[in-house]
Amino acid sequence: MAIAMLRGVWHYRGFILGSVKREFQSKYGNAILGAAWTVLNPLAMILVYTVIFAQVMHSRLPGANDAPYAYSIYLCAGILTWGLFAEITGRAQTMFIDQANLLKKISFPRVCLPLIVVLNALMNFAIIFGLFVLFLIFSGNFPGWIFLAVLPVLALQIALAAGIGMVLGVLNVFFRDVGQFFSIFLQFWFWFTPIVYSASILPDAVRPLLAWNPMAPVIGAYQTILVSGQAPDWLAMTPALVLAIALCVLGMRLFRKRSGEMVDEL
Repeated sequence: MAIAMLRGVWHYRGFILGSVKREFQSKYGNAILGAAWTVLNPLAMILVYTVIFAQVMHSRLPGANDAPYAYSIYLCAGILTWGLFAEITGRAQTMFIDQANLLKKISFPRVCLPLIVVLNALMNFAIIFGLFVLFLIFSGNFPGWIFLAVLPVLALQIALAAGIGMVLGVLNVFFRDVGQFFSIFLQFWFWFTPIVYSASILPDAVRPLLAWNPMAPVIGAYQTILVSGQAPDWLAMTPALVLAIALCVLGMRLFRKRSGEMVDEL
């Protein structure tokens, strides 16, 4: 099944890449500055985090030795990567509904849709994260070769987001409240993840609850790599990896089992 899926994706690679290109162009095609907004928006965000939090508010991280940009890097590492997770899950939950006409008229491997969602999100993420990396380099805070550890963490995060998105995407076709509920749930999930605060400031009674949050070790891995320049705790991410695999398998099985009913429902 996996081999047939890969063959289908490869056969329709033109359709996938064309869809990603069209969406990118449609997003900025009518803007006066065009694609320049893909740089200006994230650049403004990074400037706010670094200038406001580091220079004006003088925010500091525990144990960061009063490094001037430690909290800004910590904040960017969490918010930028969380933004990728939120974009994939948010768009994947409506991908079948948004492409209802396409699903009814054209026969193509349905796995192309979540792949298009992931590639679009990765394109946006690559731009904003690339600017962040440039900031790390020019500010003298680039962590060195350990930066490559970001890649497996990123792969895990994408797998987790895609698995959640596929399950939600199928359920949302039959129960439209699922998407509304998840949007609210995602806001609580953000604040339950140590992104704008350090886990060390949480009360002792609350801290063990982070073990139930699969995104906590993932975001923490980014922050460890980019702020401390150290390898993350790979073992701590094992539950998130198991959950990501289980959700991807569940999402594919749900889709294969309900694909006919989904078209009728749409």
